[in-house]
Order: sequence, then C-alpha cells, then structure tokens
Amino acid sequence: MDSFHYISSETLSIEKISDIISEDKKLALSEEVIQKINTCREYLNEKLRGQDKPIYGINTGFGSLYNIKITKENLTKLQENLVMSHACGMGEHVTSDIVKVMLLLKIQSLSYGHSGVQLETVERLIAFYNNNILPVVYTQGSLGASGDLAPLAHLALPLLGKGTVLYHDEFCESKDILKLFNWSPIKLQSKEGLALLNGTQFMSAYGTCLLIKSYKLSYLADLIGSISLDAFDGRIEPFNELVHLVRPHSGQLKTAERVREFLDGSELIKQEKEHVQDPYSFRCMPQVHGATKDTLEFVNKTITTEINSVTDNPNIFSQDDEIISGGNFHGQPLALALDYLKIAMAELGNISERRIFQLVSGLRKLPTFLVDNPGLNSGFMIPQYTAASIVSANKQLASPASVDSIVSSNGQEDHVSMGANAATQAYDLINNIERILSIELFNAAQAIAFRSPIKSSDFIESFLAVYRNEVAFVSNDRELYIDLENSLNFLQNLTIDNTELY
Repeated sequence: MDSFHYISSETLSIEKISDIISEDKKLALSEEVIQKINTCREYLNEKLRGQDKPIYGINTGFGSLYNIKITKENLTKLQENLVMSHACGMGEHVTSDIVKVMLLLKIQSLSYGHSGVQLETVERLIAFYNNNILPVVYTQGSLGASGDLAPLAHLALPLLGKGTVLYHDEFCESKDILKLFNWSPIKLQSKEGLALLNGTQFMSAYGTCLLIKSYKLSYLADLIGSISLDAFDGRIEPFNELVHLVRPHSGQLKTAERVREFLDGSELIKQEKEHVQDPYSFRCMPQVHGATKDTLEFVNKTITTEINSVTDNPNIFSQDDEIISGGNFHGQPLALALDYLKIAMAELGNISERRIFQLVSGLRKLPTFLVDNPGLNSGFMIPQYTAASIVSANKQLASPASVDSIVSSNGQEDHVSMGANAATQAYDLINNIERILSIELFNAAQAIAFRSPIKSSDFIESFLAVYRNEVAFVSNDRELYIDLENSLNFLQNLTIDNTELY
C-alpha cells in the first residue's frame, strides 16, 4: 500500500522532504488546503466580475508591459502565452530528482491559498508527481528575480499539453502523456500562468537537494578524516571536549564529538606518539568541518523559510479583500545562502586534499605514495593530482554569483539575484566534494593497511571491510581510475540514517 504525504499547513522541513523522497511517498491535498485554494479562486473570479480596474498580471501584460490592459475574453490566452513565451531554457537537463522536488515545492507554495490557481491545476501537478511524469527543465535561463521564470515555464508547459516530459526513462511529448492518462489540457484561468511561473522553486529545489547531500558529505568528511587521522598516526588530544567547550561553536563541538566516537577503541590512536603535534588538516578538523556545519544550519533555516512561503506575484488576500503586487519572487535570500553553501562545502574539499597530500608524502613511517617499491610503482601519486585539480575548479565555482546583477525586462527588473546560477554552480561544486572525499577514502584505506596488525576502532575496521569489497588494496600499479570510480560509487550508494546527519 502506498504511503502518502498530505500537503497541509504543517511546516515542511528538509528532513521531511528527505523522508518523502527516500520513502517514495505519494502526495495528496488535505481538506484544509483544498478549501484554501477554492476560496482564493472564487474570490478572484468575483473580483474580476465586479470591476475593470487593472490588476498586474491578472488583466494586464507582464514585466515592462504592465500598463497594457487585457480584455476579459483574452485572459486565458494571456496566461497560456505567458507560459509558452517564457519557456526559453537552454543548457543541460535538470536532473530528475531535482525536477521532482520542484514539483513538490510548487505544489506546496500554491497550497496556501494566496495564488489564485484552480484546484484542478494543483491536482494535475500532483498527478505528475505521483506518476513520475517529470517535465524537461533546463539549467540555464533564470535570473532568480521575477521567480525562476524560464525553468518554471518548462515545468508548467505539460499542463497545457506542450513541451516534453521524462516518463519511464523515456522522453515523451506531453500531449501523448495526456492522451495516455486520458487527461485534457488544463485551461488556465486568470493569474494562473503567473502563479506557476513566478516563484523560487528552481533555486529552492536545488538548495533542498544539495543541502540533503551536504549533510551526508559533512558526516562522511568527519568519518573519512578520522580514518586519515588514524592512518597518519595522529593524536586524539585536539578533539578533547575541554578544548571545544572554551570555544563552543556548535559545529566544532559536533565534529570533535563525532571523531571521538569514530575512533573510540582504536589501538592506533592510543599508541604512544613520537610527534607533539599534527598538521592543521588533521588537528583543526573540528574548527574547519565545524564551521561548515554551522553554515549548513544557516542555509537550512533560509531554505526552510523559503519552501514554506508564497513566492509568486501578485499575492491574493481574500479575507482582507486585497490583491497586492509585491516582490516575494526575488531570490536574494536564496542566492546569498547558496553562495555561502558553496564556500562552506568547498572548504571540506580543500582540507580533504591536504590530508591526501600528507598521506602520500612518505611521513610517519608510511611508504612514499602509499605503495611498496616506490619508483617502480607510482602508487597514489596521481590521485592527489586529481584531487588538487578538482579543488582548484571548486575555488572558481565558489566565486559568488549573487554579487552580479544584469538589468532585464526593459529596465523594470533592474536588480536580479542570479541565485539560479549560484544553484547550478553549487550542484557542480558539491558533486566535486563527493569526488574529493572518495579519493581521500581511497588513500586512507590504503594507508591504514600499512599499520597492520595494529587496529583502528571496531567501527572503522568494519566500515573499511565493507569498502574493501568494492576497492581492493593496491599492491602494484594498476588502472586507478577504476578504483576511483568504485570508491565514488561506494560513497554514493552509502545510506546513513537521518538521525546521524541532522
């Protein structure tokens, strides 16, 4: 029996979305939401019947064409033209998981009863979601200001029987899918096109999916860093809680606690050391990894607020008899948060690469480049090059998109957030972090094998035993790209309980 998530006034959290996705829940509208949607639509219909006053986007043109009045008989055509004309995306296809979250967040935003949409329109979006009918959306085209106009236009096109969708891993014409399900195209009423296109669901969906992944990578950075620390014959003293209680940043305390837990019972960490201190990339993991954790909490707060908001325009307040044209579609809060996320996650890659470098440097009685017969074997020399190249690319991706603005719509939209660019940059950057950590794990697993028969903790030993089923110890040079791909796949397929992540 399918499990359902009911769209309601309950706050939608990042953890909740993670559960909805992982458990593949279907969506349904609560009775409360159905009433809100219907009440708002009925109010708007009555408002348009009773007066001819121009209301932006409802019976006027859009953007710099806001002064052009549209006759009542053309209101449906106005909304359909809006969707078709704004579907101007280019670039790569947005991944299916992000498109599905875009649908979820658009449904959520329309559910508050301030957008003026028909119930039928929202129910069709839910039908797309529940049947995995995913509109083809493109990565390029949004300025992140009047909402994510181009991406959301592509998200809305299939409602009209236009555009392309992905269904059962095949690209299909939307009109053919409507026929398959015996659905008629939605006839958009006044305001509906604008409600569908104005909004921040492209940026928000990217932010939501990337935040879920970032929490996992933050956990893995702590775990893999702990393996590297043990393999490097590092010291545990810098992780003593007393050190962090006198500088009690939340993320710093959490990182130190995790490292202590991961290394609890390790013979390696307990053995007498010949050195007094470790390099910063090991010793300062709580301070560096912890600062990233604190950033994730800030980004979480921003995105959680956004996904529980109404971000189209104008906003309809039926109880107050007000229709107000504002600017909730402007993506500046998300643009800044996504740029901050990029910087914070890039640092996990920076410090990881430094640990990789230390492990291959022939220090602490580890063989140079972590292989027997160095010289004849190059061993792990070049994976560090690969990590360094990815880190450098991330430094470019981490440059903030939100500091830029280009005037559009003939000067009416004279400041834009560029948050959509921040989102797609964050996507590339965070996938790069996963690659860097997979290289560090490859190195750390190899290094710790040279410490045998002295053992790490039971937790780490069991984790590495599972890893060794996918990536074998390197005795002599071989095609390492295969090992790197297997190491990456191992991390991607690793499931971690949400209680460990948040």
